[in-house]
Amino acid sequence: MSLKTLDKLAYSVLDLATVVEGHPIADTYRLSLQNARQAEQLGYTRYWFAEHHNMIAVASSATSLLIGYVAGNTQTIRVGSGGIMLPNHSPLVVAEQFGTLATLYPNRIDLGLGRAPGTDQVTAMAIRGENMNASFYFPRDVEALQKYFSVDNADAKVRAIPGEGLEVPIWILGSSTDSARLAAAKGLPYAFASHFAPAYFKEAIKIYRDNFKPSAVLQQPYVMACVNVVAADTDEEAEYLATSVKQMFMGIVTGKRRLLQPPVESMAHIWNVFEEEAVMQMLAYSFIGSKQKITAALTDFVEENGVDEIMATSHIYDSEAKLKSYRLFAETFIGSLVH
Repeated sequence: MSLKTLDKLAYSVLDLATVVEGHPIADTYRLSLQNARQAEQLGYTRYWFAEHHNMIAVASSATSLLIGYVAGNTQTIRVGSGGIMLPNHSPLVVAEQFGTLATLYPNRIDLGLGRAPGTDQVTAMAIRGENMNASFYFPRDVEALQKYFSVDNADAKVRAIPGEGLEVPIWILGSSTDSARLAAAKGLPYAFASHFAPAYFKEAIKIYRDNFKPSAVLQQPYVMACVNVVAADTDEEAEYLATSVKQMFMGIVTGKRRLLQPPVESMAHIWNVFEEEAVMQMLAYSFIGSKQKITAALTDFVEENGVDEIMATSHIYDSEAKLKSYRLFAETFIGSLVH
């Protein structure tokens, strides 16, 4: 692999608008904006929200509204979706919504697309109704969305106003190998959810790179990896803070979801050995520790996988500790060498 430096890599934020125990959702949104403003100052490339539904600790269900809220209160950082779950929506409505955002905030809006429901099957039924098989039509719906954004659609009977003729960057998101093939075939940038689905990461990005076909929007493969980050002054403090995200993933494993819990001195009384193994497998691509430790681990990760961009997501209970974690993480991209 050619000589590469971390300071040449783009770094970004994925925000799930995590709801913290003891705080109203309104506080979540205020912290998201505060975090986005700090990220803008620290050189982060983009700030994305993820569409999820019926999850007590995740308040990013109305994703496009949060994108507008943050874009309208920042100046330069790109804001977008990581992602919009396209089978939950009609391509026309997505084109209109993101066409509106791109008109209000030119050259700052990203549209990341996923095929999962972003929730459980019962809630998916409430969202999709009789259209429960919509995920099978994901490639077709991506093409429909591209058509609505195209100037060539001006003569069609159904048009996206606003949206038509706007260059809204489309990303394909994935947590398995299926979307890797689609992103490659369409010549689109590919973002992988390695922050919760690490098992297929290496296979998926290899499929993407091996099958990539250049397009009008992208000449070379572009891989973004989303990872969990908990940075602090010391390794010990970071490990303590990280018990909150471990408890959050415990809720996913056991089906007993709660608001983001405060950190604890030990997880021993919270999980058994099987639950610990399941959680730690999901958290395989997590960077927890001091800036020095994270820089070394991140250097190895980039060297091994050759990604083009790192997107950090941080589930930290204390708001000041969370902001500090993002500050320390940004500093790891300054002057760090990767071979």
